[in-house]
Amino acid sequence: MAVESPVSQRMTVGCLLLLTFATGLVDAVSVLELGHVFVANMTGNVIFLGFWFVPHSGVDVTAALVAFICFVVGAVLGGRLARHLDTHVRRWLAITMAVEVVMLATLAALAGAGVLDYHDNRKLLLIGGLALTFGVQNATAQQFGIQELSTTVLTTTIVRIGFDSRLAGGTGHRERLRFGVVLTMCAGAAVGATMTRFTVAPVIALAAVLIALSGAMFWYGGRPRD
Repeated sequence: MAVESPVSQRMTVGCLLLLTFATGLVDAVSVLELGHVFVANMTGNVIFLGFWFVPHSGVDVTAALVAFICFVVGAVLGGRLARHLDTHVRRWLAITMAVEVVMLATLAALAGAGVLDYHDNRKLLLIGGLALTFGVQNATAQQFGIQELSTTVLTTTIVRIGFDSRLAGGTGHRERLRFGVVLTMCAGAAVGATMTRFTVAPVIALAAVLIALSGAMFWYGGRPRD
């Protein structure tokens, strides 16, 4: 059963779009700087893991394996937080997003200070931390029951754009929302890719800021009207 958002539907969508933008930012960092691995979208990593079973495939799956395991751990953590705190939705969201912000801020600080290097085995700690954070986020976002806004996965959203389109005999229902989600993640990836040409740690810090802003909107936003 979907959790009832503590704020209006429009504000809920706005909050989840901020999280979607943050996903684009960090996946830009992970793909372009951390060795062609995804930390928020797991489909690509599962394919990379399939290459593991093919001798001499030429693909290093260590990063994909770390990201996959840590993402699952994050989803478990997100599930436990949801089941223990979802009777107090605002507090649940505040605690969950605070965990995400602390994780990202810590990773940004360690990366910026050079403690976590982007080009040696220390990057696996960065990959694992980012994947864990976005596992928590995905598990949390899905509780709202808005199919288009898992904040980390777009495949279903894109399928529904085509399936429900007028070309397919549909009504185009929720078309603007779906296009908005796709464009938001694309914009996040574009901004992240642009920033990584000059810097990396501030991109992670920016993702933390966006998640903090989303958490503040959930905490202070007005209750939905009946």
